[in-house]
Amino acid sequence: MPQNNIEVEIRSFISPRQYEELIEFFKNAASFVNEDYQVTYYFSGEQDLRIQKNNFFAKIWLKKGRIHDEHREEIEIRFERDSFDKMEAALFALGYEVEVKWFRKRVTFDWDDIMVSIDFTEGYGYIIELEKMCSKNGKEKAGEELKLKMKELGIELTPREIFEERFQYYKSNWKKILGMN
Repeated sequence: MPQNNIEVEIRSFISPRQYEELIEFFKNAASFVNEDYQVTYYFSGEQDLRIQKNNFFAKIWLKKGRIHDEHREEIEIRFERDSFDKMEAALFALGYEVEVKWFRKRVTFDWDDIMVSIDFTEGYGYIIELEKMCSKNGKEKAGEELKLKMKELGIELTPREIFEERFQYYKSNWKKILGMN
């Protein structure tokens, strides 16, 4: 049986008004999953390694491939929220450094077996993300399905280059943007 460990996701920047409208739309058109506040640290290194503490648990996860790729293999390990600082200390002891910190409010819905996240990330902006987990063989089909759903919402996909540009700016300036100098 194929393993569903490929995350297929598409995202778009949205306005504050769209953020509110989309939350209202999905309250009626989808199943509410949760509302969450997430603190995420991206670590230095060749791989996309992160730790996160949210309202429910903590996790460490590795996303293979490049950031903003439409599909990537994902390896995630959950642990107790109280152990977040210990995980951070272990990664520091291994020589990793925090490159970026995110502080995000996320509202998640299940819409026709698609996970929809409506996000506000402090200092970064408002984003909608559609995600589906699938096997390696299903990633193209899942990607097309997500694009159709985004179109159905009337939201234009933000080009990867824009995300990379905004991410690099945030990565270089997050401490100043968030007043953490």
